[in-house]
Amino acid sequence: MAPAHEPAPGTPPTLDPAQLIAEARRAFFTVFTVVCLVWAVQLVNWLTDERLALLHGIRARDAGSLGYLLTAPFLHLNWQHLEGNSGPLFVFGFLAAYRGVRKFLGLTALVVVTSGMAVWLFERTDVVTVGASGVIFGYFGYVVLRGVFDRNLIDTLIGLAMGASFAYILTTAVPGTPGVSWLGHLGGLVGGLAGAWIFRTRGAKAPASLTAAAARRNGAVPAPAEAPAQPQIGPAPVSPRADLLKELDDLGL
Repeated sequence: MAPAHEPAPGTPPTLDPAQLIAEARRAFFTVFTVVCLVWAVQLVNWLTDERLALLHGIRARDAGSLGYLLTAPFLHLNWQHLEGNSGPLFVFGFLAAYRGVRKFLGLTALVVVTSGMAVWLFERTDVVTVGASGVIFGYFGYVVLRGVFDRNLIDTLIGLAMGASFAYILTTAVPGTPGVSWLGHLGGLVGGLAGAWIFRTRGAKAPASLTAAAARRNGAVPAPAEAPAQPQIGPAPVSPRADLLKELDDLGL
């Protein structure tokens, strides 16, 4: 058998292929469920002549609409708006979730808040903002930067590929695009970039005994000195040679 090597302290833990496949499957069904939920909400919105979106969207600096930060990402103005968001929501959502659904849910909460608060604080007061695009921008920022903070080559390459392929969407995170909430996009992007750091994979902590042994091998810590011999208590053992010398002495030899 080959000797087993412990990971060096600070090395991020890796998932075995079976765990990775299980996480990816869980991520697929989680994001697919979210997309289905968004479509179901739009169906209700359509049946109410889009009043649902108008009533539960974000209105800037309106204290009564603060709670709508949580509902606005699920609402869309019309079917075209939803169709434009559905593909990116699924793709970037899956890429953000396949390393762990619990981390993905925490990231989602973060970008919902940062995107919504950017709109609530700085948008014009005469508009209502809805849509999942702010969350999509958050996932995009997270996917692009996650591999760097996790020191993971595969995720870094995925981030480079996604960043190069979809860099054009960043043009909607700056002022100038009519009918688009660039503030929501920018707020979501900032939240996603911050999430890549906040939800980074921490290094595995090595056991104390292993750490000490490794330090001694590297010469950073000297090996413990051997304990001094304990003093012997009680009479010393009699040597057989001493008995022979005593008998010879008694005989006068």
